[in-house]
Amino acid sequence: MVDKKPIILLILVAAIVIFPLAIYNGLGEDQGYFGGADDQGSEAIEETGYEPWAQPLWEPPSGEIESLLFATQAAIGAIIIGYVLGYYSGQAKARKRDEIEEQVIKTAKISK
Repeated sequence: MVDKKPIILLILVAAIVIFPLAIYNGLGEDQGYFGGADDQGSEAIEETGYEPWAQPLWEPPSGEIESLLFATQAAIGAIIIGYVLGYYSGQAKARKRDEIEEQVIKTAKISK
């Protein structure tokens, strides 16, 4: 018998991906869609007349390099989080394996 759970999940994921694309088809940032919270926040700050009191030590020469640095930072963070989660998952598996081995040894001693 075929397990239907993965098929249902794939259909659900496809619906979640396709539904927004169908609704916002042809609309872009110029119409106000897919705009980021950073843009809205910076516009709100500029409307108040705020002037920064400090300047950054270094500014990336272009937006692409800024995006590259941001993506690199996100990748490094994801690697660290993945390593920590994998480390604790490995410890839990080793602990469970040790418990099973102790139970097997106790059972073997009792049966003798």
